[in-house]
Amino acid sequence: MMKRIIIGGLAILLACSPALAQKTVLTIGMGTADASTLDPHSATSTADKGVLNYIFNGLVRIKPGQISPEFIEPDLAESWSANPAGTEWTFKIRHGVQCHHDYGEFTAEDAVFSIKRASDKKTSSFANDFNQLSNVEAVDPYTVKVTLQHPVAGFLGYLANLHGGNMVCKKAVEALGDKFSKNPIGTGPFEFVEYQPQQYVKLAANKKYFRGAPQIEQIMYRYIPDDASRDLAFESGELDLVYGKQDQSWIDRISKVPGIKVLAMEPGELSTLFINTTIKPFDDLRVRQAIAYSINRKQIVALKGAGSSREAVSVVPSGYLGTDQQAELYPYDPEKAKALLKEAGFPNGLTIQTIHTTFGGMLSVIQAVQAQLKKTGINLDIQLVDHATYHAQIRKDLSQLVHYQAARFPVADVYLTQFYDSASIVGTPTAITNFSHCNVADTEIRAARIETDPAKQKELWKEAQDKLIKNVCGIPVFEQLQIWAWHDDLDLGYDLKGSLNLSPPITEKTHFTK
Repeated sequence: MMKRIIIGGLAILLACSPALAQKTVLTIGMGTADASTLDPHSATSTADKGVLNYIFNGLVRIKPGQISPEFIEPDLAESWSANPAGTEWTFKIRHGVQCHHDYGEFTAEDAVFSIKRASDKKTSSFANDFNQLSNVEAVDPYTVKVTLQHPVAGFLGYLANLHGGNMVCKKAVEALGDKFSKNPIGTGPFEFVEYQPQQYVKLAANKKYFRGAPQIEQIMYRYIPDDASRDLAFESGELDLVYGKQDQSWIDRISKVPGIKVLAMEPGELSTLFINTTIKPFDDLRVRQAIAYSINRKQIVALKGAGSSREAVSVVPSGYLGTDQQAELYPYDPEKAKALLKEAGFPNGLTIQTIHTTFGGMLSVIQAVQAQLKKTGINLDIQLVDHATYHAQIRKDLSQLVHYQAARFPVADVYLTQFYDSASIVGTPTAITNFSHCNVADTEIRAARIETDPAKQKELWKEAQDKLIKNVCGIPVFEQLQIWAWHDDLDLGYDLKGSLNLSPPITEKTHFTK
C-alpha cells in the first residue's frame, strides 16, 4: 500500500512498510595498505586472515566469538570420530554444500584435496602443521579418513577454519591456477566479487550458504593504513566496523563517541624479538642475553595501555594449553646488559639491523624497543617497508632481528613448532617462522607432539620453553589484544569475546538494526 502526502503542493510518495530500506552493505576498515594474498593456505598477515574468514569454512570451526578449543563445533563436517589412539580420524561431510560461483558441490574429494594442499610446502605456509599426516582419503563422496603417523596435540584444531584448515574447492583451484591467490573460491557465507589493489576487496552474500543466506548483502573490505584517515572515515559513518589503533588512548577516545562499541578482544598476539643465532655476534649467548636484559616490558605495556595489552609470560602466549605461566623470562636490567656486552667484546656497544613493517601497531613497539636498546649501547637500525614486503623479506632471512607479532591455535605445540622447531627455520625447504634458527628444544617439542599422557606432555612443553628462554631464541615482549570498534546499529549476531582470525566473524546472522 502506498500513501500520497501533499506538502506545499509537492507530492511525495512514502512507502508505509518499511519506511526506510534497512542497510545491507557492511564497510570494514583494515589498517594495512593492501592484501598480501587471498589464498587461505598462504595467508599469514592479520589483514588477510580476517577477510578470508568470511569466504572459507573448515571441516570444523570454533563457535563465532570464541577462541578456546572447547567451543569446536561442526562446519563442513557434520560429525567426526577418532580411534582411541588418536591416529585415525573420520569426518562425515555435509550433503549439498555448494562452492561459490557454481564450482559444484563440496564433497570428500575437495576435503582430501584441501588437506593435501595445506600439507604441501609448495602450496602452503602451514605445511608443518600436517607433518604427522600419513594418509588422507575419500572413503566415499561424503566420508574422509585422515591417518596420522602419531597422535597430534589439538589435531582437530588444525582442521578448523583457520590457516591450513580452510577448505578450498578443487575445481576452482585447478581452473584458476596462479590466479586463485587473488580470486578465492570457498563455501563460506560470502563469496569473492572483486579485488582492487591498495583499495578494497568486495564480497557478496552467498545465497546458497548451507546455514542460510546472509542478511548482509555485500561487504566492502577497505585497506586504509593511515590511522587518522581510518578514524575520520569511521567516525563519519563511512565505515561500519574498524580495526582500531592498538593503544589505550585510542580506546579511551573512541569509547566516548556516542553510538560506538569498542572491544579489546582475544587472542593476544605475542610480540617477540627473534635474533638470528647463527650469525656473528649473535651466536654469542652473552650478546643475546644483553639484548634480553635491555627490554623493559612494563614500559612497553604502559605505552600501549593496560586495557589493550599485557606483559608476555613465556615464549608461548598466555592462556594456551601448555603455556608455562610462571616462566623465568630475563628481567629488565640495563647494567647487566652493559656488563655482558663488555664481556663479549663490545664495550662501546653494537649495531643491529632489522627490516620492519610500517604497520602502525607494530611500528610504535619497535620504536620503543629501539629507544630501550640505545640506553645499553645497542643501536637498532630500522629499515621500514610495507607490510607485504616485510613478510616476504623476513621469510628470506634478510633481517638480523625480526619483530613478529602473532596468535595461533591455542595449544603450545602449534607455537613451539612454528617458531622454534628447527624444521621451521626460514630459508629451509620446510620453513615456517623460525627466524632465530634455534634448535635447542627440538627433542622436547617433538616428544610432546606425540605424547598421549597429558601431564607428561605439559612437562615436555615446559622444558622446551625453559630451554628456549635460557638460550634467548626469542625475547617475548608483550601481548597485544585485537582492537575493534563498530557502530551500535551493527548486530554481529553473537557475543564477541575473540576470534582466532583476529577480526570479528561476519556470519549469516550479522545484520543492521536500522
